[in-house]
Amino acid sequence: MLESSEILLKARKCLELEENAIRKSRENLNQAFVDVVRVLFEYIQNGKKLVFSGVGKNAPICQKLVGTFNSTGVTAVFLDPLQALHGDLGICDSGDIAIMISNSGGTEELVRLAPLVQRIGLKVIVITAESESLLAEAADWVLPYQYEEEACPLKLAPTASTTVALSLGDALAMVLLEMRGFTRDDFAKFHPSGNLGKVLLLKVTEIMRTGNRFAKLAEDVSVRDAIYHITQARCGTIALVDAQSGALRGVFSDGDFRRASLENSSVLDEPVSKYMTPSPITIRDDLLAVDALRLFEAHKINDLVVVNVDNQPVGIVDGQDLPGIHLI
Repeated sequence: MLESSEILLKARKCLELEENAIRKSRENLNQAFVDVVRVLFEYIQNGKKLVFSGVGKNAPICQKLVGTFNSTGVTAVFLDPLQALHGDLGICDSGDIAIMISNSGGTEELVRLAPLVQRIGLKVIVITAESESLLAEAADWVLPYQYEEEACPLKLAPTASTTVALSLGDALAMVLLEMRGFTRDDFAKFHPSGNLGKVLLLKVTEIMRTGNRFAKLAEDVSVRDAIYHITQARCGTIALVDAQSGALRGVFSDGDFRRASLENSSVLDEPVSKYMTPSPITIRDDLLAVDALRLFEAHKINDLVVVNVDNQPVGIVDGQDLPGIHLI
């Protein structure tokens, strides 16, 4: 049985080797990466799909990258090299582009597959550690990566090599995402379920508190009246408005009341405008919940007043009402 210190030492060594592989590949990125990005951008803009293929441990790497590209609006599929020889080549259309991942560049199944997809009319990109290999020679473009050794103590199980291949694929996806001008709203269309979909798709008006759960008074009321309405609404903040236009003039919170009470024992009879926070942070009622979440995280606030186009408060978002996730 290994001691705790030995377990941690071996784990750190594994992570170090994989980290070194990513760093080495990052430092050696060159025009080949640029060429592949530009090629993929052209294919994507023309509505063509990406066909990923790999065997062994690279198969799930390909499948993960398929998921990443699909989630960012790029049609991608996984082609099993073995099943391709028994009919699955039918998922390929002339004009698509194949991306094959092989550490050695000599994976027999991929070497056999490359000319078959090229015959159908696909171009081939190969991601590999061996630029001088059978598969690289058959490719139209080669995207190389570097690593010194696998993290496996037997030097057999793919570890550092698959980590860096995945990272390189992610780099392609993220650069292309920015080049295509893919937005949060675009991302939301492909993630409608769960907390992620909820925070991306919900509008502020769907999560804000209104009616008797939203405290709002004219700015000329007393602190006593403000505290009463805060208590009735069971929220922590009241919106204070101009008596004539209804435009937001400030906010007053139970925290403001506690601080004011320490300075003035008769604060309840004072005008609330004396202690309110003027020009508070607000959010428009036509924005998304994710925009509210961004403001909460950036400004470390507890409540957020929702205003319309005329800067009139129409509701309030309590930080506790937001889906409990972080921004992506």
